[in-house]
Amino acid sequence: MVSVFIVEDDEGLQVFYKQVLEINGFEIFGIANNGEEAVEIFKRSNKKPDVILMDHRMPVKNGLEASREILSIDKKAKIIFTTADKTIYEDTLELGACSFMDKPFTIEHLIKNIKKVISNK
Repeated sequence: MVSVFIVEDDEGLQVFYKQVLEINGFEIFGIANNGEEAVEIFKRSNKKPDVILMDHRMPVKNGLEASREILSIDKKAKIIFTTADKTIYEDTLELGACSFMDKPFTIEHLIKNIKKVISNK
């Protein structure tokens, strides 16, 4: 089963992603409320998630900072940015993110994107 790590500060979106992903056969690796929490959870975990859904605008540490740290720990980490901040598009791809999804997006687009990223292992 494909595991997904949700990094999102909006509790409503956390619940939404969790429900949608579980209904579509994905396992939830964990949920982080900000970038710093995401990095700590990622560091502590022996088994890594298959995919990370990363928001950008979060308290404590933003998505770019968190992704940079996660990719320094595991350069094979598959990060999909899920953000309304289009200004960071180029930065996310230069950093090494696998995909960029501009909020809002459809459930179908989310699922399709995760499957695409997983199939490009």
